[in-house]
Amino acid sequence: MGATQARVEKALAEQLPGSHCIPHRLHEAMRYSALGGGKRVRPLLVFAAGELTNAPETRLIVAAGAVEMIHAYSLVHDDLPCMDNDVLRRGRPTCHVEFDEATALLVGDALQTRAFEILSTPGLADPVRQLEMLHLLAHASGSQGMCGGQAIDLASVGKALTQPELELMHALKTGALIRAAVLLGALCGEPLQEGARELLDRFAKRAGLLFQVVDDILDCTASTATLGKTAGKDEAADKPTYVSLLGLEGARAYAEELRSEALGALDSFGPRARRLTELADYICHRHF
Repeated sequence: MGATQARVEKALAEQLPGSHCIPHRLHEAMRYSALGGGKRVRPLLVFAAGELTNAPETRLIVAAGAVEMIHAYSLVHDDLPCMDNDVLRRGRPTCHVEFDEATALLVGDALQTRAFEILSTPGLADPVRQLEMLHLLAHASGSQGMCGGQAIDLASVGKALTQPELELMHALKTGALIRAAVLLGALCGEPLQEGARELLDRFAKRAGLLFQVVDDILDCTASTATLGKTAGKDEAADKPTYVSLLGLEGARAYAEELRSEALGALDSFGPRARRLTELADYICHRHF
């Protein structure tokens, strides 16, 4: 994990415009928001899935960078006063606090477009495969993916959701981009048989949901210092969560169930899936 995180950090620093480039303040804010922090779970999943298909690192590092830029943009926008209104991210002031709201809005816009710019670099993969990768990331990021999930989240404040409704919201808000990371990693290498791809897709969906369930648990149990963001934010905002729906122990039991389902989807891949297996365990048992 450490080696891959370091590679991704270095690559992101190279993929993003330098702060010396005009407009200086915007580029400085982009780098502030995307570099120097974060678990890099999505890039780790890109690389782990790439091991299943013997994907070259030159492709994986681009796909990983693109996914992480989309994720970073989503955090910048989520933290804005008109959204979740948070002042702390990864242990530092959020982008709109460190800079200003208008800059933060532009940072999100610019990170999103930069992600597609690097993923569309000519020659990254054969044209049909590269177009599939672009379509996958775009769909995961839009109104039927991450943005749609955020819209449902905002509309659900103060409401009691059923478990299927909660799962749909998080399958879009959090799960879609995690699923995209796994499938993009696989697409960077040799084609998978249809059955194998379906199993990988099942793993990705379970892992994405697992990530959110654990996030809800940590929001209730971990400190602000540990999380690097404001703890207890969901309860204070009266948001529906797995803890509010199932209780703390129920949410923990559901997390273990999702972990088991995710790992079960990888059984047929054997040792090639070791990194994905380890990441599922990490997602389930992480402390921040």
